[in-house]
Order: sequence, then C-alpha cells, then structure tokens
Amino acid sequence: MSTLTDLLAEHTRLSGAAVDHLQLVVAEWQLLSDLSFADFLLWVPLDDATFLCVAQARPTTAPTAHPEDVVGSSMQVEEHPQLRRAIIESRICREEDPLWHLGVPVRRETIPVRLGKQVIAVISRNTNLAVPRVPSPLEISYLGSAADLCQMIADGTFPTTEPSPDVHTSPRVGDGFIRLDAAGAVVFASPNALSAYHRMGHASDLIGVQLAPLTRSLIDDPFDATEIAQRFRAAVDGNPSMRMEAESRRGASVLFRALPLRPRGNPAGALVLCRDVTEVRRRDRALMSKDATIREIHHRVKNNLQTVAALLRLQSRRTSNEEAREALAESVRRVTSIALVHETLSMSVDERVDLDDVVDRVIPMMSDVATTETQVSVRREGPFGVVAAELATPLVMVLTELVQNAFEHAYAPGQRGEVVVHAERSARWLDVVIADDGKGLPQGFSLERTERLGLQIVRTLVESELRGSLSLRRRPRGGTEAVLRVPLRGRR
Repeated sequence: MSTLTDLLAEHTRLSGAAVDHLQLVVAEWQLLSDLSFADFLLWVPLDDATFLCVAQARPTTAPTAHPEDVVGSSMQVEEHPQLRRAIIESRICREEDPLWHLGVPVRRETIPVRLGKQVIAVISRNTNLAVPRVPSPLEISYLGSAADLCQMIADGTFPTTEPSPDVHTSPRVGDGFIRLDAAGAVVFASPNALSAYHRMGHASDLIGVQLAPLTRSLIDDPFDATEIAQRFRAAVDGNPSMRMEAESRRGASVLFRALPLRPRGNPAGALVLCRDVTEVRRRDRALMSKDATIREIHHRVKNNLQTVAALLRLQSRRTSNEEAREALAESVRRVTSIALVHETLSMSVDERVDLDDVVDRVIPMMSDVATTETQVSVRREGPFGVVAAELATPLVMVLTELVQNAFEHAYAPGQRGEVVVHAERSARWLDVVIADDGKGLPQGFSLERTERLGLQIVRTLVESELRGSLSLRRRPRGGTEAVLRVPLRGRR
C-alpha cells in the first residue's frame, strides 16, 4: 500500500508546503476522529469530477463506518457532491440525509483543508449511525471540541506549523480530557482526567477551577510547574504547545498537552489532554535500575578477570620452567579475551555485543602473547555483527584459540606470514574462516583425536555452547583453513 506522500506525488501536483500541511493534518487527526466518534477520510481532487482518498482514520471511541480500506480508491463528484461543494464554498458542508453504506446508515460531512488562501484537500467526516448514542456531558464536550478543531482546519489555523508531538507518546482523548473556557476555567473534565488529578493530590472536582494555578501547585519541580502553567495560559490565549511531563509532589507522573480552540478566530478556550504515566515510569525506572545492576556486574567481573590475568602474569615471571610459563601465558590470553567481552557488556544497554569491536581488540592482544618467534600479521575481513551475550563469550574464545593455534603450529620461528579471519553473516548463519599460509596440517591429523588443549577447548565450546560445526582442512595453495559455522536463528 502506497503512503500518503507516494499517493500525493503520483497523482497530484501539490507543492511541498501543501504536502507538509496534509502530513500535519494526518498526524493530528486521530484526535479529531476520536472526538467526533467518526471516520475521517482525506480526499484530494484529481480533476473537477474525481477525488482520490489518500489517508484514513478510524475512531477508537465508536464503531467504524468503514471496515474496508478506502485509501487509494477514487470517487466521482456525483457519488459525493459535498466534496466539490466544500472546495467551492470553502466551508464545512453536511448532507441532509444519511447514506447507507454496507448496510449501515452513515452521516457524511466535508471539511475543507485550507492552507493560506487555498483549499488543498477535503476531509470527509463519516459517522456510523447504526448505534444510537444518548447525549451525555462527555459526548457533548467531545463533539463541541471536535467542531471547533474542524472549523480551525477549514480556517487554516489547525494544525499549526509548530513541531507536532509524537503521536505514539502524546496523550489521547481517552487518557484524560479537559475543556477550558476562554478564561482558563474548567468546564468539563473526563473521569480519567479527574483520576489523574486525584493521583497528583487534588481530591475535589475540577469544574470551575482555574487549571493553570491548580496544576502549578501540585507539581513538585518549580521549573516544570511554571512551564506547564504558562503552556496552559498560552493555549487559552491561542498558542499551541508541545506535550510535557511532570511529577507531582505525591510522586504521580502525568503527561500534558494543551491545544487552543479558536474557531473563525474567536477565542473559545482550550483543550487539555492528560495521561497518568506513573506506573509506566515506575517500570521504566525498575528496568533502568536492573540494566544498571547488570552492567555493574559485568564491570566487576571484568575487573576480577583482569586481576586474575595480572596474577597469572606475575606467576609466569617467577616461573623458571618454560612449559609452565607458556601454559600460564595461554591462560592469560584466555582470561583476557573473556574480560574484553564483559567490558563490552558493561557498556551495553541490551545485553548484546558488537563482535567486530571485540575481535579488533583481541587480535593485537593475541599477537602480543604469541609464544613463537614468528613475524605473522593478522587481519579481519567481513562483519561479525552484533550478537547476544550468551553467544559472544564462547565465540570469542573459539576465535582466539584458532588464531593462536595458527600462530603456534603453522609457522617456523622467524617465518613471515598472514592469518586472515574472514566472516560472512546471513539471517541464519555466521560463517567464519580462519586461514593461514603456513606449513599446513600434519599427515594423519584428526581434530577428534588431537591432544592439543586449545583445540579440545574449541571443540567443546563449538558443540556445547555454540551448537555449531568446525572443520580443519588444507588450503589448495598451502596453509590451513579452520571453517566455523554458528547458527543465529533462535537467538536474540
């Protein structure tokens, strides 16, 4: 399905400013749809007789009049004369009799979308009349606010060119709805809005109360209190505002957004949306605390491993036995590679590791602790990507052991060479080849029967931790290839 921008680019010659304005309308119109208890369809004229639907919104407060997807369909003026009439007369037009659509009576109204002096599109507000509605203070206030906002669209004063709030995080009508009069006093507050203010510490009703000073008295932070009060007053004076969050003296967190209501330029008060996000913020803080604790654990594990490595190095210097010294050096390398993974995890927020960064730090370390007098360089090709923590540690261990095995057994003392670590990643697999240009595998070599400790560690990790496969083979032009395949599917 094409997007609004795609449809407008393909079928119209609207200017960039007109396209931007229609995007602002669509970003805001879920609010209008909910207040109106009606579906909203955005139509643009293709010619004098044909209109194209480029966007659609369904209400969350009432049954939809259009269960089908209307976007991309066209309509002739004969089928909906009010579309053309709204453009010509530049005013909101309403049909006399309901239209039957898919067995449901639908009342249609058209709202011209004005930008400057030009009507660039038409909104059709279609209300499902199959479910009878009993007028209530809430419904009357909703519909009155919707009428004011729709008239402001026809006037070209809503939405404004100010940055729109994020539609996914801004309060919605059902979260909490407050209508203010032209003096800033509350004339209606929905039950959810009352509950939000009760959580903030206001125990009585809101009707007749000046909302700005009341809210300021309930908020803990003086700057936030002043800022929200100013935004409420600015909305009453006709200026829009972005959403803002504040915490009350009782610890309740509430999101606010204030919209001015000025149909035909006449001050009609403001609309305030509020949402109690106390529990959401409590869970956020708990998750942040948990994440911080996990990162601190990784940091301490890294420090402890570095201490172990330092002790092993100290022991190695005090040991005269060459075989013992080499064994201790290998242990230092293994402990240090694990410490690097934990250091990366201590800075990660999602328990995932950038393997490219870790491998690029491990490779120089392996060259430094190589026990042979070789002149061998190591380089990486291809991306390892980001992997889950439980995969990172055994994988880094396997890579270090395989590269170190090439250092120790592929080259004679003083021999020059190069070890290449090549990685290829797909949706299902991580394939790694560690290739050297050394003397190759000895005759009769078997990975399953080898007595080398490093390769035994590799086999155990590949089979038990990585659930992958490993093979060693001769290269056609000399040297050895270690071919590792690790499954990625089923891991985070």
